Amino acid sequence: MREGEVRIPSGCAIAAIIHRDKQCENGKRIQQAMRMMHDRSNGLGGGFAAYGIYPDHQDEYALHFFYDTEQCKCECESYLNQHWHIIMAEPIPTRAHPNIKNAPLIWRYFVESNEDDADHMTETMFYINTSIVGAYMFSSGKNMGIFKGVGYPEDLADFYCLEQYMAYTWIAHGRYPTNTPGWWAGAHPFGLLNFSLVHNGEISSYDANRRYIEMFGYPCSLLTDTEVITYELDFLMRQHGLSFRECADILAAPFWDEIDHMEPDQKRYYTMLRRNLGSMLINGPFSIILGFKEGVGAMNDRLKLRSLMIGEADSCVYMASEECAIRKICPHLKDLFSLKAQEAYMVTYEEDA
Repeated sequence: MREGEVRIPSGCAIAAIIHRDKQCENGKRIQQAMRMMHDRSNGLGGGFAAYGIYPDHQDEYALHFFYDTEQCKCECESYLNQHWHIIMAEPIPTRAHPNIKNAPLIWRYFVESNEDDADHMTETMFYINTSIVGAYMFSSGKNMGIFKGVGYPEDLADFYCLEQYMAYTWIAHGRYPTNTPGWWAGAHPFGLLNFSLVHNGEISSYDANRRYIEMFGYPCSLLTDTEVITYELDFLMRQHGLSFRECADILAAPFWDEIDHMEPDQKRYYTMLRRNLGSMLINGPFSIILGFKEGVGAMNDRLKLRSLMIGEADSCVYMASEECAIRKICPHLKDLFSLKAQEAYMVTYEEDA
């Protein structure tokens, strides 16, 4: 099947398993959840984000890379050595899989610096991804990592040996590209620092969002709207200290005719957001799951054009595009509901609540 021959209007699958108490589990259940939603993907992209997987390096940045050639790998390592202290460097373990082909070189580094701050790391990532041809830093957080590529997510879980990793949060994506090609660095999740984002949707406001966020020093180089949404959330949450719920009020703001009928205080609030940050408004159908240091957030578009189910059982929270994926890995749910249009849902870890 050639890309573009078939379009699945509700395509893409997203899922998450979050342990509020930070108890860890391996990648088998999140793989099972994605296998249940196989038909939402077409093999052109999939991936996982896992939090808590590097306890022995939890104070260091864990950098995951794709390299097209040994030459760009050497160039990139030279740059890293100039700006960071590399504690450890190694290929990310993989196993041969018949459905995963043409993989690039896949490496990880644990690094630290005297300037050990988030801005320094974002500058490093932006420079590498825009200036070193054939090198792509696709994960740059602490005690977390992203594993992605071209293929179905359940196959990529085997390829990356995810059953060997223990994480307290797993986030996953199965991709059905509609506007951009399937390629390794363009697969979801998209990461920046400890942010990891997956989404099911088609963002019609991509160009407007991209032009706006690039004015604040975020170069959009990976040809995906997920990159733009991640940068918007980093700008609002990390740079300006807004909560995830406040970000939802900006990215999925109410329509003007809805605002006109609100109570005065609420009307002033949403009018201010739309007038000042209207270029960050995301138009088009979407559901989003965002992982970050304090927890996980989810949101839907203004018209509820993409599905997202949420289930709870004891200290664990499950999210998925389809109910069957949640019930497969947790048959005895205490609660199960569909996220509403424009709604923001957030899970915080107990020690951070």
